[in-house]
Amino acid sequence: MTSTRCAVCKYFRRRCPPDCIFAPHFLNHNLQRFTCVHKIYGASNIGKLLQDTPVLLRADAVDSLYYEAKCRIRDPVYGCAGIIWSLHQQIQIAQRELAQVQAEIAFLDANVGVADPTPSSVEPLVQENGVEYGLDKPYDYWFY
Repeated sequence: MTSTRCAVCKYFRRRCPPDCIFAPHFLNHNLQRFTCVHKIYGASNIGKLLQDTPVLLRADAVDSLYYEAKCRIRDPVYGCAGIIWSLHQQIQIAQRELAQVQAEIAFLDANVGVADPTPSSVEPLVQENGVEYGLDKPYDYWFY
């Protein structure tokens, strides 16, 4: 015999009525989802919240409750706020690193313009055998 009860009715060992408000959101094969939300909010509060929420938004509300409950179980003090704060810190660090790299690039671009003057129209010196070694150029900085 297969169970047609939702996870909430299965958890409380009761019959699942045809108009069960929990059935569309807490399927019977995912009992862990309900137990997580139940541990933080309680079944009565979840039921009241679902009744006050428009039908089209109930799935999103349950997903949000589940995510927040998981975060609260992992970090009882800060919950989702702790994760948001941590991500905000990572963004700030990445922005500082990006600004630093952009400043270094701008500095290097400015120094390349100073260190590499435009070549004059004078032809480079050529050795007598016709081979150009590039050692006679006054702006060749290979030794730095």
